[in-house]
Order: sequence, then C-alpha cells, then structure tokens
Amino acid sequence: MVIQRINHYTADTGTAGNDHNHRSIALAGFKSILAAMFLLAGLVLLLTSCSTSKQISKLATKILLKDSAISTGHTGISIYEPATNQYWYNYNATKYFIPASNTKLFSLYAGMKYLGDSIAGLRYEIDTDSSLRIQPTGDPTFLHPEYLSQPVFDLLSHFKRITFTNAVFTDNFMGRGWAWDDYKEAYMTQRSNFPVYGNLTSIKKTGNTVSIIPGSQKYFIPEHTSLEKGFDFQKKWDDNLITLTDGTNQRLSVPFNPNALDIIEMLQDTLHAAILPDADDKRPLKNIVYSQPSDSLFKPMMHRSDNFFAEQTLLMAGNERLGYMRVEKMIDTLLDTDLKDIPQKPKWVDGSGLSRYNLFTPQSFVYILNKMKNEFGMGRLENILPTGGEGTLAAYYKKEAGFIFAKTGTLSNNCALSGYLITKKNKFLIFSILSNNYITGATPVRKAVEQFLQNIRTMY
Repeated sequence: MVIQRINHYTADTGTAGNDHNHRSIALAGFKSILAAMFLLAGLVLLLTSCSTSKQISKLATKILLKDSAISTGHTGISIYEPATNQYWYNYNATKYFIPASNTKLFSLYAGMKYLGDSIAGLRYEIDTDSSLRIQPTGDPTFLHPEYLSQPVFDLLSHFKRITFTNAVFTDNFMGRGWAWDDYKEAYMTQRSNFPVYGNLTSIKKTGNTVSIIPGSQKYFIPEHTSLEKGFDFQKKWDDNLITLTDGTNQRLSVPFNPNALDIIEMLQDTLHAAILPDADDKRPLKNIVYSQPSDSLFKPMMHRSDNFFAEQTLLMAGNERLGYMRVEKMIDTLLDTDLKDIPQKPKWVDGSGLSRYNLFTPQSFVYILNKMKNEFGMGRLENILPTGGEGTLAAYYKKEAGFIFAKTGTLSNNCALSGYLITKKNKFLIFSILSNNYITGATPVRKAVEQFLQNIRTMY
C-alpha cells in the first residue's frame, strides 16, 4: 500500500509536473510570439523610417540641394517626428551654420522659462509721498508706442523725485559681432537696462510739419534746408545729435545711444520730475510693477523678428535668473543647466542673431523647438509664432496657414527656417533648414525651401 501510495503520489506529481511543463512551454511560446511581434513591429518601423528617409532624400536633392541658388552654398536639414522619437531625415544636421534670426528661438525659450506670464516692468521702493527709488528691469515696452497701457509710467507719474540705479546692468549696448556700420538702422537698436520709447527716435513729416519723439531729442536743421519733399538724416555713431537734410523720407525711426545722461533728460522731459542716478546703490528692491503680458512681447518678437525685443528678452531673463543683466553670463548659465542635454553645444553670443559669431546646428533647433513644445504647449506657441501668410512668412505658405508655425532668419547670404509642420496625414513634425554662403539673394532660397516643405506636407 505504501508503495502504491508512493507510486500514486509519484504519478500525481508527474501529472502536475506535466501540467507545469505544458504551461511553461505555452508561456515560453507566447513570449516568443510577443517578442517576434515586437521585432516585426520594430522592423516595420525601421523599414518605414528608412523608406521615408530615402524618399525625403530624393526630394531634398531634387528641390533643394540641386537648386541653382542653394547649390552655391551649404545647407543643413533636420526633420523629426516627436511621436515616434525618430528623425525622418538628416542632412548635415550636426554641422554648424550661421542661424541669423533663428537664434531668437533660444531667446524665446529663455523668456518663456523665466519671465512668467507678465513682464516685470520695474522694481521699486517708496521713500516718501513724493520720492521713489527704482531699479530698471530691461523692459522694452516702457513708453513704446505699440503699448498703450503703461503701468510703469502711471506709477512714476505720481512722484516728483525719482532715484534709479544702473548697478544690475553689466553689459554693452551693442552685441559681439554686430555690423558697426548699421548703427543708424532701426533693426540694430541698442540694448539697455532702462529702454525708453523703444530706444528709437521717431521722425515724421506731416504736411509742412516735422515731428520728433521723444521731444527732448537734439536735432539740427542746416540753413537752406526746406524738407519740402521729405527728409534724410545724418548722425554720428557716438552722438545722439540728428542733422536733418533734404530727402524723400516721410517717416523714419533712428536708434539713439541709451547713455544715462540722455535717458535722464528724456525721463525728466516726459515725467516732469527730478531724475537722479545712484550708481552705488545696489540694494535689491522688493516691490514690482508688472507692465505687459509676456506673450504680447514674444509675438512681435517672432512675427516681425524684432531684434531689440529679443535682446531685451534675454537681458530680462538674465536679470530674473541671475540678479543682473549680462547676455554672455545668461547664455552660459542656460547651456550649463536648462539646455545641458542639447545635442551639439552652440556658439551663442547674442539674443537676436545679428551677430555672425553665432553658430548652431539644425538638430539644435529641432531640440529647442521640441523642448518648448513639451514645456509650454503648442497652443501657446501657435499664438507666438507666425503661420503661413503672417509676419515674416507673409509671402509664403499661404495655403499651409494653420499647418506650419516657424521662425525665419536672414542675414546677407544666409537664411534659415525652423519650426513645426503638420502633414496632410496629421503627422506632427519639427524641422530646421539652414542655408549659408549662397551668392544669390534670399528669395530664391526661401521659395525652394517652401516647395520642399509643401511636398513633405502633401506626401505624408
């Protein structure tokens, strides 16, 4: 009986063992099938990716790389799909190019990261009922004609004595590598810690009258100058005196040097108050008056590629992050912290892209665009960036309006376009196309890039 019981037990154990073995075999088979399915899916994705890359390569060669304008220079292309974390196409995508105003995308990130939803217009402390102590923050909207609401002016207008310090501004008025002979052009407005009127003198002829804003602006009209048909002007780079001469212009904006003495004179003329500088006062001032919604600054900065707004955005972000304004230090801090995982570290020297010292790769722009999408959301970015038929894209991508959101960049012999593209099949792509050293104008290059992206959108 014992032996029978043992045999019976052994038999039962054997049956249990067989069941276990069957389950193990079935489980192993299931795992093998699952692994095969994943492998097959991965293989399909790889083959699809390879096929897509080859198709785009042929398209890029035909439309871009063999284009009579683009082929005289150098081009880099990167196209990326965030949903699959796959690059659809890379061509010279890790090479460095002068990005021109595409640099503003990095300044935009800094602004969106550190300026919050409203711009800090001024830091201040009230000494007495009639005396105020202020610390400028670099806000470019103060007395700017595009911003009708002026909370900073409203605050300052209540005081008869205003003391301010320049201690937090440790930078230069102009950026490294800016073209010095463009100093009279409105697109090269000088940056500062306390911008007034956008750091521009506005001159306008209406009938026989020429108006100049700000009113304290020094000007000179030589004898025998009628200004009957219009005007032109002369100005030395280190002097704010404007000499008006006969010409054909009816309206001009001229950058002025934002030195402390002239700023004080402008403020006194506008506020009718005593303005006193105090370079030694480095006390942090706790109170803040907010001026404008941040996006009301970022949108024109991207739509019309406003160099001054971009420079001031980077200065203001530095002031919030570091406690002082210095572009170089803020750039270094961003690259060492928030942007430390950038695929290729750029040579980044200013906020606007005016400098030809800037060097970025196409993949770096894909990176920053993807990072902004993840951190700030596409809804906000679609409001800030121009789409087809808007801003610097006014003459391009009109049929793609609402399906492309991008930033242009242009310097002589260099142009760029980086942004987001939604295809006909609803694929969401991030792209960057940088072209340098072509010998034609920018228009044929832009048209070739437009045709290329239109084909990408239609095919996929």
